[in-house]
Amino acid sequence: MNELQRLLEPTPLPQTDRAKRIPSGDPLYHEFLDFLYDEAELLDTLQLRQWGESLSQDLEYNLPIRLTRPVRQQSQTVVRTVQHMHDNYGSMMVRIMRITDTKSAWGEDPPSRTKRLVSNVRVFRTDKADEYKVLSYLLVTRSRFDFDDFDLIPCERHDILRREGGQLKLARREIIVDQAVIGTPNLGIFF
Repeated sequence: MNELQRLLEPTPLPQTDRAKRIPSGDPLYHEFLDFLYDEAELLDTLQLRQWGESLSQDLEYNLPIRLTRPVRQQSQTVVRTVQHMHDNYGSMMVRIMRITDTKSAWGEDPPSRTKRLVSNVRVFRTDKADEYKVLSYLLVTRSRFDFDDFDLIPCERHDILRREGGQLKLARREIIVDQAVIGTPNLGIFF
């Protein structure tokens, strides 16, 4: 890996330690599930400022590209040095402000109609007492204008949720989209 690739690649996520999985019957698990469901509702109902309040100030938000490879090369299907989205807290706040406070977000005005269907949620403790790794599947449906077709965007999310001041905050998100070619005309939505 050369120096430029190292600079462009996001901070590695902590390893998933299956021995530290929080079972689905645990009340702590349900707290994370509620966070993801509430987040989906905020995004689907365009409450973007409120969603921004759930982001940690050291946020990393990445959507790397996907490649199609043979079975023996499956570890090479995600390219993290090239990203559809590579945001931090500051750039995310600018994106939110652009959509909510300006007339220049033409890609999302009128806004997309979306539904985020969250499933297969797994929660793991990490080596940091206040941080948890949360894996989930997400299916985003997206309708634009008065068109009769719509987009289906299936993906997998790798999140780090952190407890800050008694509240859960999104500190890190990596979105792995199933498609190598994303058929939607723009990516003006959040995952």
